[in-house]
This record gives sequence, C-alpha cells and structure tokens, in this order.
Amino acid sequence: MLHLPPALRHRKFALLWASLLISYAGSNMQLWTLYWHLRDLSDQPVVVSGIGLARFIPMLAFALFGGLVADLFNRRHIMFVSQLTMMAIATALGALTHSGMIQIWHIFALTAVQAVAAAFDIPARQSIIPNLVSKEDLPNAFSMSSIAINVGAIIGPGLSGLVISRMGLDAVYWINAVSYIAVLVAVLVMGKVQQETAAAPGSRRKAFSLESIREGIQFILHQPMILSTMLLDFFATFFSTADTLLPFVARDILRVDEIRYGWLAAAPSLGAMSVGLVVSQLRGIQNQGRLLLSAVTIYGAATILFGISQQFLLAMVALFLIGAGDSLSAIIRNTIRQIHTPDRLRGRAISVNQIFFLGGPQLGDIEAGLLAQAFGTPIAIITGGIGCILAVIGIAQRWPQLRSYNGDEPRPATSPEAA
Repeated sequence: MLHLPPALRHRKFALLWASLLISYAGSNMQLWTLYWHLRDLSDQPVVVSGIGLARFIPMLAFALFGGLVADLFNRRHIMFVSQLTMMAIATALGALTHSGMIQIWHIFALTAVQAVAAAFDIPARQSIIPNLVSKEDLPNAFSMSSIAINVGAIIGPGLSGLVISRMGLDAVYWINAVSYIAVLVAVLVMGKVQQETAAAPGSRRKAFSLESIREGIQFILHQPMILSTMLLDFFATFFSTADTLLPFVARDILRVDEIRYGWLAAAPSLGAMSVGLVVSQLRGIQNQGRLLLSAVTIYGAATILFGISQQFLLAMVALFLIGAGDSLSAIIRNTIRQIHTPDRLRGRAISVNQIFFLGGPQLGDIEAGLLAQAFGTPIAIITGGIGCILAVIGIAQRWPQLRSYNGDEPRPATSPEAA
C-alpha cells in the first residue's frame, strides 16, 4: 500500500520539492533543445559536444567558491539570486532565437554564464535539504528529490520535441524562463530555515578565504567513503555519458523525428523515476555499497547496449536501464555524502562533489564527441560503457570497504534536525 513519503510531511521540503518538479521540467526542455539546436547549426559532433566545455570551465572556476558561499550565507537567498539569473539566461536564449540572430557562440556564452549561476545554486540547493527534514527522513528526501528531477526529465524532453515541432525552438526557452517562477515563489514562501553557518556574521569576511576552501577539500580527502563514491561517479559518467550524441543517434542511426527524439531523451528518466518510486517507499536501504557498485555496473552495461542499438525500441530499453542504474547510484551517493558531512562543511563538500558529478558528464561529452568525430558515434558510446565497468572494478579494488558498506555504520557527523 502506497503512503505519503516521510520527507513530504515536512512543509518546507514539500514546497521546495513541488517547485522543483516544475522547474526541472523547464530546465530539461531547454537542455535537450540546446543539443537539437546545436545540431541544426552544425553537423560536427565535436562542435555540439563542445557545450560540455562551456559548462565545465566556469563550474571548475567557481564551484569551490559556491560551496563556501553556501556555508557562510543564507542558502535561501543564494538560491533566489541564482534561479533569477538562470531565468534571465533562458529569456535571452528565447529572444535571440526568435530574432533569428542566434549563433553557436551565443549558446556557448550563455551556457557558460548559466554554469556560473549553477555553481552557486547547486551547493545551496542540495545543502539546504538536510535543514528541511529530520536525519531519519534524509534518505527519503533524496529519493524524492531524485523523483522530482526525473519527472522533470521525463516531461521536459517529451514536451521539448512536441514544442519544437509545433511552436519552434524559441518557445522552449520562453517556457523554461517561466518555470523558474515556481522556485522563486517557494523560496519566498517557505520562510526562515535553520542553518548552521561556518562563521558568525561578523567574521564572514575573514572566513571567506582559500583556507576555508582548503578545509572542505581536506575533509573530503580524509573521508574514504565520500571520496571513493565521488571518484566512482566521476569515472563512470566520464566514460558513459554521451548526451550530446543523442541527436546524432536519433537523426543518423535511428532516423527519427523531433518527437521520438524527445522520447529517447526522456527514457533514462523513466528508468530513474521507477527506481526513485521504489526507494521512496522504503524506510532504509541495506547493503548500500554493493548496491552502488551493482547500479554503476548496470549503467555501463546498458550504455554498451545503447551503442549497439539499431532499432528505436531497443534504444529506449537501453536508455531506460541507464537511467535506472544512474538513479540508484545517485540516491546512495547523496545519502552517504550528506550523512557523513557536518552542516558547517556541507556546502563546501557539495561543491567539491559538484566538480566530480558535473565534471564527469561534461568532460565525458567532450571525450565522446572527439571519439565520435574520429571513429563514429557507436564506437564512442560502446567504448564508454566498457570504460565505466572497468572503473567500477578499479574503485572496488582500491576501496574494499565500499563493498562491505551497509549504511548503518557509526557516523562521524550528523545532521541537525529540521526545525
């Protein structure tokens, strides 16, 4: 019998979760539209995959500062400013596209600015979650967050294909701009959120230093469970991610239109949401280490299956399995990181993680584009899946304690209960 997930009994989390359902749908509409848009402007895989570099460089430059800001200042205020910035970027994309003036460099430049905003938004948004729910409901909160992400990632791509075919590319960008209003309203309505900051208000200027950033890095390096899962995520996504190649698979191999392209883009999120729904009904997860390694292995194997797919339905199944494996991995990784990180360091820990979990896919897009340019799209995808599986084997051997991790071991850090 289905029941209300425990995390949604916390009003402030429920507000944020509902708003993100809407915003994630808009963001995913824009994401997959950008890939299609770039494919319209260029038929070179390496050019389209270059969008990953436009994201990675700003993220690398600002991620650690974004995490420190999330530890020193009000996370709600940071979210409001960053979401407002991304709303402005979507509006600019819509205006340039509607005018017919848009060029590849416009998309790259605006994507880079959005990556800067995300470098501050992601640590604030993720680190505020333990401030909104109790420690016992934290795994459930991350499961529900995964569902919100994946519902948006199902609705968004599906709508993007439909909107592109019926209303044009510019309409997608306008719709995404409007979707940010939901988060802005939720952040205002939820009110004050209890937060343990890394410094008192009067000493924040002193705390805003490279030494404070170094403290966050040193914390990660001395937490083997967190470090091993971050590295696992980085290498798995570096090898297996090939999102920017999906328009080439859709057009040149499967030979489908914009609408079926939207379905392909939504398939991983269907798999991810299925896993999220199952986990949301569980009070706890046992054998977390083995489950994590198994999930990433499935992710790599499904990537190989996608690479050899020549039929639309087989490609859909492969992408569904990719999303399922990735979702289970993400839920377990997020829970491990948040439980083992004190609140005063949480923003910085998330910012370090951001380099891994965003850097892997974005650098992976570039790697996949270069391989596709040289050897063809299928080879780029298949070799990525093989690399992912090899990464699982390497991480499991380097950190054997990950294989035996259950999830109920003594915790070096706890999260404060939400007010």
